[in-house]
Amino acid sequence: MQLDILMIEDEVNIAEAVRFILTRAGWRVDLHGDGDGAIQIIRTQRPRLLILDLMLPNRSGAEILAELRQDADPELAAMPVLMLTARGQVGDAGGQADAVLSKPFDNDDLRAMVRKMLS
Repeated sequence: MQLDILMIEDEVNIAEAVRFILTRAGWRVDLHGDGDGAIQIIRTQRPRLLILDLMLPNRSGAEILAELRQDADPELAAMPVLMLTARGQVGDAGGQADAVLSKPFDNDDLRAMVRKMLS
């Protein structure tokens, strides 16, 4: 069974809360805690949706997203990406992401956005 959502987020409390919310809504969610090795994990797990924090240790979400969008595999390059940011810190990455959600966010907004992106 294909993984629904891969979340790359270094703030453990946020990552676990999002996993709890989305798992209760019926999606399969896996977590990764930093930017190092993220592309390889994305290639291996091939999730239906990537939730990507902008500010990550070792490699930024913007760098990961830019590399993903240029991947030779068209499925990976077109993967839907929901970018998580602190308010006002989207920058250029927001243009490459399919959607952007600012922290802190409402749980209902998160579920609705994920539902829309996975439909």
